[in-house]
Amino acid sequence: MRERITFVQKLGDSLEPSVINVAGNLISGPEILATREDKVTLALDELPAAELQDSLNRLHELHIRWVSPVAYQAVSPLLSRLPPGFHLFFTPGKDDADPVSNRLCQTLSAIFGNVNCSTPEESFTSLPNDRFSHSSALQYFQPLESLSPFIHYAKDQLCSPSDASCAARLDGLTQASSLDVSYDAISHALKVTATWPYQLQTVHATSRSQYRTEVGILSAEKPASLEPYELGISGLLTVLGQDSKPSPTMFSFASRHRDAQSAFSTKFLKPTGLHPILKIHFESNKPPSDDSYCSPHAYFTLPRTIFADKYQLADDLFLASKNLTALRYSSQPVDLEAPEYVMKRWGSAVLLELSPPASEKAEPWTAEVPLHLRYLSPAAGGYETIQVPYPAIFWACTAEEGTKFPSNPFERVNLGYDGLFGPRTVFWHVEPRPEAGSLLVNAVKVPVLDLNKSEWVNTGTAIAVLLGFAWVVWKLAAVYLSSGHERDSSRAVKPSERKKKQ
Repeated sequence: MRERITFVQKLGDSLEPSVINVAGNLISGPEILATREDKVTLALDELPAAELQDSLNRLHELHIRWVSPVAYQAVSPLLSRLPPGFHLFFTPGKDDADPVSNRLCQTLSAIFGNVNCSTPEESFTSLPNDRFSHSSALQYFQPLESLSPFIHYAKDQLCSPSDASCAARLDGLTQASSLDVSYDAISHALKVTATWPYQLQTVHATSRSQYRTEVGILSAEKPASLEPYELGISGLLTVLGQDSKPSPTMFSFASRHRDAQSAFSTKFLKPTGLHPILKIHFESNKPPSDDSYCSPHAYFTLPRTIFADKYQLADDLFLASKNLTALRYSSQPVDLEAPEYVMKRWGSAVLLELSPPASEKAEPWTAEVPLHLRYLSPAAGGYETIQVPYPAIFWACTAEEGTKFPSNPFERVNLGYDGLFGPRTVFWHVEPRPEAGSLLVNAVKVPVLDLNKSEWVNTGTAIAVLLGFAWVVWKLAAVYLSSGHERDSSRAVKPSERKKKQ
């Protein structure tokens, strides 16, 4: 088992080694403004449950990305973003009929709470692999506000009743901004990474004799020798139980995720109706890089209650009127007519390229995204409220020919949208800011059948059907009687006419 604890400060911030106290397996220091990232790597045989070891060993790869709905500030190099909620990217093993895959949703529900899927075949959507290779085959998403079920599960599996420090660390996940859980068949290792937002953090960490713990207190740097698309890092590193004092360090690496140094917010235009329009407001239309071609994109993970119509988004004139360029990707299939309560798929992922107005100077601008609500189950009161997560918005810029992005200590992959771009694409992330409050979600009030009035609807419908049926029977009987009388009359006249003629 290996553990890495990193405190990341902003550019220009630093900490003197003299204020850090290292004593054996303990490190302590003052409170600092920083983002904290804890990463634990475990081999399969180090996992506590044999059943969990066997299940993971049968999979090709599994990547879970949970993002808090509470707005937070990111710090370089921890800049990659996803829409808030529970994301899963999954590739089954070679045996498609493996019962482990079929039990995946049941296992996820036991660990993370109410995960609303049945089986990967029914509930997941396929990720494309025709344009650029993507490591994962299937995708799943649903809104998930809290990690409380995961915390309770981890306490039960990992912490002994007498280990108060283990329980306290897991309780700290209630304040985390993101949690990543990854496994792949190549490394045969499970990696768990938790990140806390930029705020006051107390420098404090302990280690245990059976695993290695490395603690870093780092900040961004911009040395003159820094190459394009590289990030510079400097600070202090300490291996607990091995070092007696922090060691200074400085290094750089190429990163695909960078800070666009701008922000956006979203809201639904009023009245929403059944075809709401999401308005995105940007602080600036200025591209983050002048040395390469850049275009802004919005990546949505829409729950099954709402969807985007790919046929509506194929009209160039309509897109231009909304400051949109094109629909670059939409997961399939998307049923345009089915109500929400009969759907088994989780929803849909959508990648839209945006079209900022051309201007010589930076200025605010807006884009509008048309969406469509599905019919929901009846509810008391006649209305239901759904939550639509903020999209992840970034400028996709192409790096120079020959630029490579090898893996770095803070690399974050399998985000859904990264596999839709080429390997030399750099993502300049735009910070999401709530229109009101602190949550990165938009609420929509949806009209549904009122259960308090549904009895009258059922009775009225039954009466209307019976009346309609009676009217049809009456009309058919009238036509039959009329046509039958005419036939009888014609038959009575014809013999007499023949006698007169004779």
